[in-house]
Amino acid sequence: MKNNIKLLRAKNNLTQDQLAEMLEVSRQTIISLEKEKYNPSITLAFKLAVVFKCSIEDIFIYEGDL
Repeated sequence: MKNNIKLLRAKNNLTQDQLAEMLEVSRQTIISLEKEKYNPSITLAFKLAVVFKCSIEDIFIYEGDL
């Protein structure tokens, strides 16, 4: 799923390690999210929204059929 995680992380001056620590996940998880190779659980999506102070829809771009 397309996302703005890398952009939001840079905008907030966070390293991948710092973001991973805040979310209690591995740096590899952050790398996979940024490369759009991993879709997060709803819990992780909510945690990202809290960290970036935005909505889940501001982070993830849904491109599938409804």
